[in-house]
Amino acid sequence: MVEKDIEFNPIKLRLDYFKKDFPFDNELAETVKEIKGHEFLERPLTQNMHIYLVEYLLAFSRKWLSKENISVLDWGCGKCQVSYLLKKRNVNVLSCDVDIIGRGDSALGQYTPIADFAQINVIPLKHEYILPFADKSIDVVLSFGVLEHVPNAKESLVEITRILKPNGLFFCFWLPYKYSWRSKIIHMQGSNYHDHLYIKEDVKKLLDYSGLKLIDFWYRDMLPLKSKISNYRKIENIDNWLCRNTILKYLSSNIEFVAKKGG
Repeated sequence: MVEKDIEFNPIKLRLDYFKKDFPFDNELAETVKEIKGHEFLERPLTQNMHIYLVEYLLAFSRKWLSKENISVLDWGCGKCQVSYLLKKRNVNVLSCDVDIIGRGDSALGQYTPIADFAQINVIPLKHEYILPFADKSIDVVLSFGVLEHVPNAKESLVEITRILKPNGLFFCFWLPYKYSWRSKIIHMQGSNYHDHLYIKEDVKKLLDYSGLKLIDFWYRDMLPLKSKISNYRKIENIDNWLCRNTILKYLSSNIEFVAKKGG
């Protein structure tokens, strides 16, 4: 298995992909143009964050699982931007969210044109954590800004472990960090967009409870980057360097990780 391949260095792979430049997806930007709540996908900075995380996930998963064709569950797919990016890269992606979302009106009261444009079939979730998928049926499960919103994180991860194949992977991106400077400002303003804020110890406890094993963990997104700056990629590389090598990482907005299911 790739897990035992001494040439596979998970941290080096992450650092390499976080520094790469990927082309702006004009098709995605045009699809969401002037759609309320989708503006972030028209901005090079925030769109690029999505793209390099998706590219990293695919490179890691294919190396780890020793195969090109992998199945990915976009758990809590929301506006479907990640499902779109995966599907565009010829990935076998399943998309799910609470109740039906994506095509026209939904129980969540939100609409995304991406599901229609990319013909993404969003599987409705009728339970707060039980997933409608068979045991050991999926290679990779992705939480892209989702785990902090679920009512029962422990049982949600137990379900994710259940549906993962042996040695399967769970990626968690954009998990809000409890001690970030942004969290403090948002709290002072009386806003509580995120249901839960996390620290590394919380992550370890959740993984231990659910039977997942941590492979890699990092801090990300510390600088107050502006969406319209022209040299955003260079500044973001500096941001990632600071989050790796200095104490400023403890002011980061997010903690992120990848974990595996045991054999």
